[in-house]
Amino acid sequence: MLNAVLTALLLMLVLGAILGLGLGVADKFLSVEVDERVETVASMLPNYNCGGCGYAGCSGLAEALVNGEVTVVGTCKPCKPDQKAAIAEYLNTTPGPDGTCLKVKA
Repeated sequence: MLNAVLTALLLMLVLGAILGLGLGVADKFLSVEVDERVETVASMLPNYNCGGCGYAGCSGLAEALVNGEVTVVGTCKPCKPDQKAAIAEYLNTTPGPDGTCLKVKA
């Protein structure tokens, strides 16, 4: 009886180690790089998630701004003018992964 419990415990430990190693390898080779500018711009927006800009929340607008789909921060209606200028300045001066900066208007 004790031998069966130890065997089961050993098998579970080995199985857990193999699966953990597999997850570690998958994380190394299958990870997706995230553009940190999206998170920064999303935190600079008012985060009302009102959808007034035509996107499903502030994170959608932030992603569109960083990807260059939207070139005017003014599409965010509740954002204050000084915050719009700060977002535009950030995007115009911070290069992306390819090394280029965007041309965004407040």
